[in-house]
Amino acid sequence: MATAVATGKLLEVNNLSVDYLAGSGTVHAVTDVSFTLERGKVLGLAGESGSGKSTLAYAISRLLRPPALITGGEVIYHPPVLEKSNGTGRGHRQLKNEIWDTGAPIDILQCSAEQLRAFRWNTMSVVFQSAMNALNPVMNIGAQITDVLRAHRPEIGPDARQQRALELLKLVGIAPDRIKSYPHELSGGMRQRAVIAIALALSPEIIIMDEPTTALDVVVQREILTEILHLREEFGFSVIFITHDLSLLLELADNIAIMYAGRIVEYASQYDLYSRPCHPYSYGLLNSFPTLHGPRRTMTGIPGSPPDLRAIPSGCSFHPRCPLAFAPCNQVLPTLSPVPAQTSGRSVACHLYDSRFRAEPPTTAEIATHYEALAMTEGESEA
Repeated sequence: MATAVATGKLLEVNNLSVDYLAGSGTVHAVTDVSFTLERGKVLGLAGESGSGKSTLAYAISRLLRPPALITGGEVIYHPPVLEKSNGTGRGHRQLKNEIWDTGAPIDILQCSAEQLRAFRWNTMSVVFQSAMNALNPVMNIGAQITDVLRAHRPEIGPDARQQRALELLKLVGIAPDRIKSYPHELSGGMRQRAVIAIALALSPEIIIMDEPTTALDVVVQREILTEILHLREEFGFSVIFITHDLSLLLELADNIAIMYAGRIVEYASQYDLYSRPCHPYSYGLLNSFPTLHGPRRTMTGIPGSPPDLRAIPSGCSFHPRCPLAFAPCNQVLPTLSPVPAQTSGRSVACHLYDSRFRAEPPTTAEIATHYEALAMTEGESEA
């Protein structure tokens, strides 16, 4: 276990862009995305399906394959200043390249294949969306954990690898006697726990979780989220948590980035986003699921569908669906900028907060009124 915990920036993503090349046209899946992941924090990525969340995660970890192409940007990893040690060794001190020994920031997008192999799983690991597809169906879960240790820690003997596998299963709440079980013999929740155990095998500093609770019932979802928070507190790793369910991030994340059509349209702390969503899209997402407590309120939702990424609308890509859209929205592309008179670190890409186009930013009540009016109009047209 770590003897000291470093603080500050861990990962910086600057102006990252990813395209998919196809005969029918280029798909701009991620465009000029920037954010910072702090040590020991959980960053949530939320948005509708097709907004670019998973593509962004795979670009950060360099797991994309053709026809995907990273067309610009950088992903900067900041090695910790403090020495750490544990039973398996911290990955950044095990990497066999002098770049990591200097403690200088590293652009992951510029790493060689050998450097990248050393970086993955040692420093950054991924929990994939579908546990059944991520696990090898012809290997038991114990063998899949020890396989990671054998590949990246060849100095560890078979007995030590087996002991480490048992420790990891216990950490994620799987009984040790299931170490010989195959994926098809486990429930959905246990398979997801097994994937998390594999991701933790080398004590990485960053874990990317791509919708790890998808297709699980709400009780198992709660168990998995509780387990993630417990492990984060115990080991101090940072998490990029991807989901289309914003209600999960409100309980789990420290900061949340809202993605739409391949761009981040709002970035805020969990509390700020919940108490006062700024972007109309963020408001629509928050009001697309019911609350269990408090007064009854009208469910408004978001009209229309996400745009075709081969032909993104001009100006703000959300303007065809936005109930507050006005003249500049279909002409000028908004940039992610600090919100006036808001908490430090909060930013939004919306002309409603640009003093060039509007003197005063909208209140949450104003956004709500426009959504409710739109819902009533749609209801009357359906009737």
